[in-house]
Amino acid sequence: MQVIAKDRMVKSSVQKLNIIADLIRRERVDAAMLQLEFCKRIASKTIKKVLKSAVANSQNNFGLDIDKLYVKEVRIGKSLTLKRSMVRARGRINRIIKPFSSVTIVLEEMEV
Repeated sequence: MQVIAKDRMVKSSVQKLNIIADLIRRERVDAAMLQLEFCKRIASKTIKKVLKSAVANSQNNFGLDIDKLYVKEVRIGKSLTLKRSMVRARGRINRIIKPFSSVTIVLEEMEV
């Protein structure tokens, strides 16, 4: 049985989130939580929230045992992009791109 949790509007780029997602892919849930707890990157807090949500979904909706769960996959995708501009010298404009991302975490119960 697979359990899914999503966050569609994470204020961070895909590249930054993928670095953190590589830390927890194919890990047990307790090891992944510990890894995210001590990760120094700011975006790790957002991924930790989604992981906690997936664990809560598995326990409340499906009655799965938390000790047997592992992170099957973590998908990071592009969401919308805010486009802003900054006025520069001699009448020029620089473009500022503020990316958003979507995070999907899939948990599965290990077979013993």
